[in-house]
Amino acid sequence: MSRLVILGGGESGVGAAVLAKKKGFDVFLSDKGKLKDNYKNVLSNIGVEWEEGTHSEELILNAAEIIKSPGIPDHSELIVRIRAKGIKVISEIEFAGRFTNAKKICITGSNGKTTTTLLIYHMLKKAGYNVGLAGNVGQSFAWQVAENSFDYYVLELSSFQLDGMFDFKADIALLLNITPDHLDRYEYKLEKYAESKFRIIQNQTENDAFIYCLDDKVTMQVMCNKKIKAKQYPFSIKQKVEQGAFIGENNQIIINTNKQNQTIMTIQELALQGKHNLYNSMAAGVAGKLVEIRKDTIRESMSDFHNIDHRLELVGVIHGVEFINDSKATNVNSTWYALESMENPVILILGGVDKGNDYSMLNELVKEKVKAIICLGADNKKIIKAFGGMVETILEARSASEAVAQSYKLGKKGDVVLLSPACASFDLFENYEDRGTQFKQAVRAL
Repeated sequence: MSRLVILGGGESGVGAAVLAKKKGFDVFLSDKGKLKDNYKNVLSNIGVEWEEGTHSEELILNAAEIIKSPGIPDHSELIVRIRAKGIKVISEIEFAGRFTNAKKICITGSNGKTTTTLLIYHMLKKAGYNVGLAGNVGQSFAWQVAENSFDYYVLELSSFQLDGMFDFKADIALLLNITPDHLDRYEYKLEKYAESKFRIIQNQTENDAFIYCLDDKVTMQVMCNKKIKAKQYPFSIKQKVEQGAFIGENNQIIINTNKQNQTIMTIQELALQGKHNLYNSMAAGVAGKLVEIRKDTIRESMSDFHNIDHRLELVGVIHGVEFINDSKATNVNSTWYALESMENPVILILGGVDKGNDYSMLNELVKEKVKAIICLGADNKKIIKAFGGMVETILEARSASEAVAQSYKLGKKGDVVLLSPACASFDLFENYEDRGTQFKQAVRAL
C-alpha cells in the first residue's frame, strides 16, 4: 500500500482522505490547526489516522506522495523540506482527477470565478445533466468522486489549486481575467501569478476548449507567448469574434461555437447586471453551448440565476435608499467591479484587514460615483489617506450596525449604500459571511 499524507484537514483534505482510503492507500492526515468535530468523526469512522495542532515530520516525510491544502504556501518550511526529499506534492484536485472519467469544465480568474462556476452549474442542472459542483465551491471534488458517479463536474479553481496540478486536464477551460491578487504568494510578480492561472490549459489537446476574455490585457499578453492546442473561444464586449461570444446590434448577446451565430438574449434580460457580470454570463453561455445545451435553456438559466450570498446582493430599499451587500469583495479589484456596475450615487463602506492594497485603481470611480465613505475596520488610516481629498465625507465605524446607521443618515432617495470592503474581515468579524450577515441584519433592523 502506497503511503499518502494529507496536509490540512478542511473540506478538501478530508475529502481526499475519503477517496484515498476507498482506493486502498495507507492514509495519514495532519493539520497544524484544529479539526472540526464532524471531520474528526469522518476520519475515525473510515479508519484514517490523523493529528491536529502539529505536523509530526517523522510521520510526514515517509510519504510516497503528499496532498497539500491550497492554504499552505509553497515556501513554508515543511513544504521546502518535503520537496528537498523528492516527495511529490499535489492538490486534492490533481488527486481526484485520476479517478474520474467525467467531463471537467474548469473556471479560473482573479474575479468572477464563483459567479461563473455557479451559473454554469445552474445551466447544466436545468438542462438535466448529471453534474457535480466542486473545487473552491461546494463539496470537495475528491469526496464527490469517491461517492458519486457524475458525468460532468464544474470546478472553480484558484491559482493555489492550479499550482498543485500536473497531469490533470480540463476538457473545457475558462480564464475570465487576470488582475493583481495574492501577489504575496508569487514574489509580488504579476507574471508569476499569470503563469499560475494559465496552468488551467496544461495538457489540453485539440479536442478540448479554451474560453478566454479578448478584452483582458494581461491574458492577451501572456497568450502571445503560448502555444495553445485547444480550440479557442474568446468572448468580448468590444469586438466581433468568429467563434465565441460578442455583443451584436441592439445589445444582443451572440454566441457562435459552430459557425452559426445564435442570438441568446439581450443584455437587459440577464439576471446578473453590470459589465463584469456581462463577461461572466458570456463565458458561461459559451461553455453551455460547447456541452450542447439548447439555446432556450441557456437563455432561461442566464435570466433566472440567483447569485451567491454576499456578492452584490440587494438587501433592501428603505425610503428610496438601496442597500447592497458585497462583503465577498475582499480585494480592491472586486470593489472596482462593484463600483463599476453602480448607476446611482454611492455611499461606500470600505475597510478591514488590508492585504497590501493599492487603492489608487479606485480613484476614478470614487471621484465619479462615491459621495461618502464609511470605514469599517480596526485601522482605517490607509483608506482615509487614500481618499481624503476625493470625497466630502469620510466616517469611521466599529460595527456593521454603526456603519449602516451612519450610511442611512447620509443617504437620500436614489442613493446606494454599498458594502464592498476591498479587505479581509478578520479584524472585526469571523469571516466575510459574518460581515455580510451582520450588515443584512442591521439593514433589516432600520
